Amino acid sequence: MNIEHATKQLEQMRQEAYAYTDKGKVASYIPELAKEDPCQIGVSVCLPDGTILSAGEADKPFTLQSISKIFSLIVALCQNGQSYVFERVGKEPTGDPFNSIIKLETIKPHRPLNPMINAGAIAVAGMIRGKDVEERLQSVLELLRKMTGNPQIGINEAVYCSEKKTADRNRALAWFLKDSGVLTGDVEETLDLYFRHCSIEVTAKEVARLGMVLAADGMDIMTKESVFPAEVARICKTFMVTCGMYNASGEFAIDVGIPAKSGVAGGILATVPNKMGIGVFGPALDEKGNSVAGVKLLELLSKEWKLGIF
Repeated sequence: MNIEHATKQLEQMRQEAYAYTDKGKVASYIPELAKEDPCQIGVSVCLPDGTILSAGEADKPFTLQSISKIFSLIVALCQNGQSYVFERVGKEPTGDPFNSIIKLETIKPHRPLNPMINAGAIAVAGMIRGKDVEERLQSVLELLRKMTGNPQIGINEAVYCSEKKTADRNRALAWFLKDSGVLTGDVEETLDLYFRHCSIEVTAKEVARLGMVLAADGMDIMTKESVFPAEVARICKTFMVTCGMYNASGEFAIDVGIPAKSGVAGGILATVPNKMGIGVFGPALDEKGNSVAGVKLLELLSKEWKLGIF
């Protein structure tokens, strides 16, 4: 790949996607996220040799939100194994919104359909081991710091506090999980861990690094050491295809064709197996919670660079 030419292409596609920033709205149900300027779009691409290509607001910090569900799942799988995790959380996509309680109540057994919806991610948070919330959180932070090479990655306290104060729907999901026997530990501690890992702050450049480690099947691209097993990476990438873009995952798989996970702060993590990781930031969201300009940018990028895996 010619780096200079690819960077120019990236900027051109970012400019084309910028026109879509006025077609969405920032998340307002978390008050701190509502303060974000919707007219932003940034993108970074990380290549297997660690080279980073960027355009736009690639250094703008934002919180992972639902992108963090991938990494809490990695920790839970590494600590407990597949059998334990998937006895409590399913593997099926859902056509419902990410914070829906409908299927959780109507299906039997009453377990979340997958780890990428809120109920599933709360259940996964309950599986992360440690003597207290801080130790459990450190497991997720240490994973992210190792994958990005940034030892300073931490929590945005303002977003964490804002999210914790307005999380009535997530509390309802958690207490239903407790009643159903899926959550066995302290509900408020598990919720606190969930709010904290959603509030971890990153940039598009760091998200691209995360995506490249997934693309390399869990291998640190700089040290060539295994960060987590290839089988865990495979599971996560499969969930990203089937469930990663909320209830627009099927449409995204057809239009873009690469594993991706979005978050309501406007971030999207995408990974192209053995080729690259991609980080996108665009806080204006569509009605399903995905970055409008970010999805468009990934669609343009996938078509221009022929990235689709299907």
